[in-house]
Amino acid sequence: MRTLAIDCATEACSVGLFEAGGLLAGDFRVLGRGHAEQLVPMIAALPERGSAERILVALGPGSFTGVRVGVAAARALSLAWNVPVLGYATMSLIAAMAREAHGNRPLSAVMTGGHGEWFVQSFGADGEARGAAASMRPEDAVVQIPDELLAGTQAEAFVALRGHGEAIQVLPDARAAFLLDANALTPDVQPLYGRAPDARLPGAIV
Repeated sequence: MRTLAIDCATEACSVGLFEAGGLLAGDFRVLGRGHAEQLVPMIAALPERGSAERILVALGPGSFTGVRVGVAAARALSLAWNVPVLGYATMSLIAAMAREAHGNRPLSAVMTGGHGEWFVQSFGADGEARGAAASMRPEDAVVQIPDELLAGTQAEAFVALRGHGEAIQVLPDARAAFLLDANALTPDVQPLYGRAPDARLPGAIV
């Protein structure tokens, strides 16, 4: 089954086209901003304009705008091509990439969050998540997370603040989405923002 993967939940924007468990083509760019302008041309530059029988998309947590851009593009292509779309958590891909490079070890994914906080999530040696992703202050994260192997955009900062550990400084990359286990994929394609919204409606209406 040919699969298109889309990941623009962080400052990176990436796409990957897979078939028979291997990468056919892909692109990875660190943009910071401008995901909406870059994503569609990146997909169009893939073989057969990225046409696939299935779509995978990063749901976050990560950039509010980037997550929404990726999910919207995946949903639109799903309708246009009449193919299913599945979502995956950004932290799961980071963990899968780290396990591929450093073996089956317990680890924690540590990513840039909002307002100076970090998104953190721990994974066992089998790759299964040990709890949900949480948004934490750095000083709290280094006390509560015991893993020696850290991966993600704040891995080096985590190790430096705690004073020990091994850091894998990495951004999620859709070209590595084939590393995800089937149980890491969900048909519920809803953004995972990782923290409550900062804005509130007048009168505290929810």
